[in-house]
Amino acid sequence: MNMSVRKFNVYGMSCAACAARIEKAVKAVEGVTECSVSLLTNTMGVQGSAEDAAIEQAVKNAGYEASSFSVKKTVLKENKSVEKSETQNLLRRLLFSLFFLLCLMYCGMGNRMYGLPLPAWFSGNFTAIALVQLFLCSVIMIINRKFFSSGFRAALHLSPNMDTLVALGSVISFLYSVVNLFRITDAVLHNTDRADFFMDNLYFESAAMILTLITVGKFLESVSKGKTGDALRSLMNLAPKKALVLRNSKETEVDSSKIEEGDVFILKPGFSVPADGIVLEGSSAVNESSLTGESIPVEKEEGSKVNAGTVNVSGFLKCRAVKVGSETFLSRII
Repeated sequence: MNMSVRKFNVYGMSCAACAARIEKAVKAVEGVTECSVSLLTNTMGVQGSAEDAAIEQAVKNAGYEASSFSVKKTVLKENKSVEKSETQNLLRRLLFSLFFLLCLMYCGMGNRMYGLPLPAWFSGNFTAIALVQLFLCSVIMIINRKFFSSGFRAALHLSPNMDTLVALGSVISFLYSVVNLFRITDAVLHNTDRADFFMDNLYFESAAMILTLITVGKFLESVSKGKTGDALRSLMNLAPKKALVLRNSKETEVDSSKIEEGDVFILKPGFSVPADGIVLEGSSAVNESSLTGESIPVEKEEGSKVNAGTVNVSGFLKCRAVKVGSETFLSRII
């Protein structure tokens, strides 16, 4: 039975409610003792004896997707271009939404509230004005269709999230306005004075405003996540790619990821520590500022502890690895 913490990449989350829903679904899997989902990094840590396939299926049943964690997949390591692309897409959505929203607000409210001029053929043509508002609102809804696909998919899985609320609010405003559009047309055809009343009950701009304002929030969130991702990538870059290990009494250069617990590694001046370890021989000063913030190098001698990501400043050290990979102090910080 595997009781260690296993990591998974999670796809499709949009808010904290999504993370809470996934945690609840995974904790219900037999054999899972603990589950923690990170919305920021789109990852999940699971502890227990449950099979990976059962965990992934539970996430899928909740309306999302999961796969075994891979450093090459995670946005913290190599997906910076994906983050940048997502932010750029949100920016484009926001700019187009703002443009069409301003046109919609001018057409729907500018003339009636502030007396702003409209083309002559709009004069008294309530149906035409309403149809233009319908068109502009529809364009904004198409631009931001991701809210609807995500929100209604979550609702179908009985796990409504923020996108569900956004989608419902905009759709209800849109449909109510469409009904009033038919009422305006009927009033115009029958020459009644109710058309003006129904014009005041069009809420196309409200539906568009909801989508645009939430897109502003999504864009700012994406920018913030990108900056945090950059900071975490900087932490990950502290760990060296290569390490000098004693194999068969010879110094051998290997990938840091291949160091195993119990291996003896060598630290020469300027070398970064590849794993958490205990000093076996030598004395030196180690710069730990990247982890602790302490600007003065710390003296190390036989029996002292060294942490991955720190830098050997002066002397020679021979150390035994006691924690490697995801178990190191640096990895736990990340």
